[in-house]
Amino acid sequence: MIGRIQGVLLGKQAPQIVVDVQGVGYELLVPMTTLYQLPGLGSQVTLVTHFAVSENAQTLYGFFDKKDRELFRTLIKVSGVGPKMALAILSGMEAGQLVQCVMQDNVAALVKVPGVGKKTAERLIVELRDKLKDWQAEQSPLAAMEAASVPGVDDTNSNDIIAEAESALVALGYKPTDAAKMVTAVLKEQDVNSSEELIRRSLRSLAPA
Repeated sequence: MIGRIQGVLLGKQAPQIVVDVQGVGYELLVPMTTLYQLPGLGSQVTLVTHFAVSENAQTLYGFFDKKDRELFRTLIKVSGVGPKMALAILSGMEAGQLVQCVMQDNVAALVKVPGVGKKTAERLIVELRDKLKDWQAEQSPLAAMEAASVPGVDDTNSNDIIAEAESALVALGYKPTDAAKMVTAVLKEQDVNSSEELIRRSLRSLAPA
């Protein structure tokens, strides 16, 4: 079991990152809420991890803090929810927002996550209500990022930013056409200066208020 990883951040291609630990590059899948908080390439990074083994793959998931990992592990215990769906849920909303959805029986917000139908959303609410009742919906560091102004995108990089954002959304389970619509809708309303910012704002538009 790998519970923690520390090393140099070598690559970020949402939702996957690569961390160099003494010459060995570990590939991890991370929720977007973790990706947003990572430092630049070449920086030291420490993540708590969850190691998942299936018939076809061995996958390492990374999280910025233990609370996010705990929520991920709680999600995958729900019937019909696997690691991929849990990753998509935690990418589309922060921990406090998920708790809010569950406590308010907000099925509509949950079904916006790719792969989550009405029955799965209802099951999530029923099975998570007792498990999450003691959680406190705390102000996330991402809230300050969300409120910050965003400078205009450099036209020379705009196509790459759009392509990376759409690719990441598809990797999280959204259909290519839906990913393109989400990105286009954000760009009509505001400028962005990075693919991470574009992904965050695209997902934020689907999250509960």
